[in-house]
Amino acid sequence: MLLKIRKSRRIVEIPIVQIRPCRTQSRKQYKTDEMRELAMSIRKNGVIQPVTVRKVSPLEYELIAGERRLRASVMCGKKKIPCIVIACTDDQAEVFSLEENMHRTDLNIFEEAQGITTLMNSRKLSEKEVAKQLCKRPSAIENKLDILKLDDTERKLILKAHLTERHARALLKIEDKTERRMVLSEIIEYNLNVSQSEGYINSYLSKTKYEKRCAQRQKGVIRDIRLFENTILKALKALSESGIEADQRRYEHQDYIEYTVRIPLNSCVMNSGA
Repeated sequence: MLLKIRKSRRIVEIPIVQIRPCRTQSRKQYKTDEMRELAMSIRKNGVIQPVTVRKVSPLEYELIAGERRLRASVMCGKKKIPCIVIACTDDQAEVFSLEENMHRTDLNIFEEAQGITTLMNSRKLSEKEVAKQLCKRPSAIENKLDILKLDDTERKLILKAHLTERHARALLKIEDKTERRMVLSEIIEYNLNVSQSEGYINSYLSKTKYEKRCAQRQKGVIRDIRLFENTILKALKALSESGIEADQRRYEHQDYIEYTVRIPLNSCVMNSGA
């Protein structure tokens, strides 16, 4: 994407009070220690790399790139900051801001995915269109957006454990949230890499699938047993209606269920005589 730098002055000192934050800033987390160190560096050496802004009114600029540098400058009491002023549309500003953030290693995977989502929603772009804007494959964009299906607790655990986007995507194979949280805890506890995590998840799913099949079979057996018991009860009822008082007893053993039906002989003799 080509952006036009204003020719009058390539780098200008602009009062910080005239610079408003970027409307579509993806970054939500700023590490306090790192910001403090950056502020100390700026206080000592100044802002080495100018921030990028665009002019939105005669006395106001919008920040495009350099949120951390701007915040750190405020922390150390700077009144002005060196800026590169570019001319761009709203669409170009959003794309440029997102690209700049994505190229930085300290933008976490969920902030990156959320930034793409914000760009898509605000500009009504499809995954294919935003992929073209960011010079990425559509499949890469789809993969990044998928991890937003994880809830806030899962995201915090993943970030705290410094897991990767591939870890996050692998976890999505597990649909049940409770099971997924349990597997995530295991991955974190044993410090599994991506390959190990994928193998563990596949093994877990295979085991779970087998257990579910066994449970279904057991349900089928239980259903058949109930049908059998109902048949016995109907037979006993029929005997009772014909004057034969029989009883049925059920015994549960470790490996089998035993049924006994007792029919008094005198009832049989009396009925046969009738």
